[in-house]
Amino acid sequence: MANFGFRRLSVAASFEPTWREARSAVGAPELLLNAKSMASLAEAVADCTLVVGTGTLTWRKAEQPVVSLPLLAPLVSQELERGGRVALVFGSEKHGLTREDLSYCHVLVEIPTDPAQPSMNLGQAVAVCLYELTARLPLLEVLGRDEGSTDQPGGEQPGAAAENPATSSGRLELLGGLIEEVMDAAGYSPPAMQPANRHDLRLLLRRLSLSAHDTRRILGIFRRILWRLKRAPVPKNGPG
Repeated sequence: MANFGFRRLSVAASFEPTWREARSAVGAPELLLNAKSMASLAEAVADCTLVVGTGTLTWRKAEQPVVSLPLLAPLVSQELERGGRVALVFGSEKHGLTREDLSYCHVLVEIPTDPAQPSMNLGQAVAVCLYELTARLPLLEVLGRDEGSTDQPGGEQPGAAAENPATSSGRLELLGGLIEEVMDAAGYSPPAMQPANRHDLRLLLRRLSLSAHDTRRILGIFRRILWRLKRAPVPKNGPG
């Protein structure tokens, strides 16, 4: 990150002893000292409107749109121009991003590598992605990279907000939680299915590319539905 001028770093669910030791890294003490430690990925990307996961498709089937690395810069540029914030998310050195981590991502970017050796270590992956952004995205110079963030959860912030920007990841989580409540109140599925439903719902909401305005409207609709469901009289003989 320091090599390419990116300064805002957030680390999610870090192993604290190792993370503290890493603060002595040569060449980037200020970046590490100012890095934020977040309890979860959801918290780290809550204010971002475009969350980009990284990884290889060699051992997984993508559940979200996949873009090749050369197409990352135009995607980021488009989001910044409309007033959004972008997070580029990397997984751990050992395991990369999990299926659960990727459910918070709108897209997955794949670094083109030799099929015989598809895996890259964390530092290499970050360097390649940030090089692509700096080489292909002059807009970053205009906006000021130190006003944004890239690498393990972070985001780029534009200079001016759009009239109706995309909704943030945090608002999508709020909407997803409300829809879950409605599903539960309506007896949509057995409790054992709730984790799978939550995962699928998280992916679905990100595929819809909702605006902030649309999200407010949908939240209002589902709040009203939930209110009605909770006030509905229960039949004397029980449900069904």
